[in-house]
Amino acid sequence: MKITSFNPLIATRDAASAIKLFEELGFERRHTKEGIGKDSVTDVRMKDANGFHLDVSQGDGEWMMIRMNVDNLEEAIAFLEARGFHKARHAAANETVDTGSSKFNIMVSATGFILAVSQHIKEHD
Repeated sequence: MKITSFNPLIATRDAASAIKLFEELGFERRHTKEGIGKDSVTDVRMKDANGFHLDVSQGDGEWMMIRMNVDNLEEAIAFLEARGFHKARHAAANETVDTGSSKFNIMVSATGFILAVSQHIKEHD
């Protein structure tokens, strides 16, 4: 398993305010994904001039997590589970979510920190 990117992800009930704050700090919107998962979450990917990334998701809770993109989701899940992580117990987060361009799981450590583990789906000819 190879990590391809690693950055903060804020899930919040008030994504617009969080996005505005980070825009004022110099971040720009890179792209928006809508209708993610059973809860139809919207995620905004942001980047600043230094190359730092941040994701802000509109949802029904307040969570701070780390987004970790990998080249093999199944391998990453097995690696984390062998080290005490479990899939999130929230009904909408305990299954692999396929967005069409990526798939992900929310993984929680034994001590409670959260990783949003994602793999981009690449189109092959």
